[in-house]
Amino acid sequence: MMANPVVTRLNRIEGQIKGIRKMVEEEKFCGDILVQVSAAKSALNNLGGVILENYMEDCLKGYLDGETNEEDLEALIKIMLQYTKTN
Repeated sequence: MMANPVVTRLNRIEGQIKGIRKMVEEEKFCGDILVQVSAAKSALNNLGGVILENYMEDCLKGYLDGETNEEDLEALIKIMLQYTKTN
């Protein structure tokens, strides 16, 4: 069975966070830690983009198929705006 790509990305991000914690515990150079924090932030942003893209595709496909109503589209727009403000 193929792993869910979102879960695979989450596992990778979790590993990055654990690595950052270990670097802090071992009092590694702050510059190196910050590089890893930046990489983890980028990975989270990319993950958010994948999730948002999947949500948009599902919502718009449902709307075109008559399975999604106007309120669902309004919720999609609200989520898109909220997500893009935090990135």
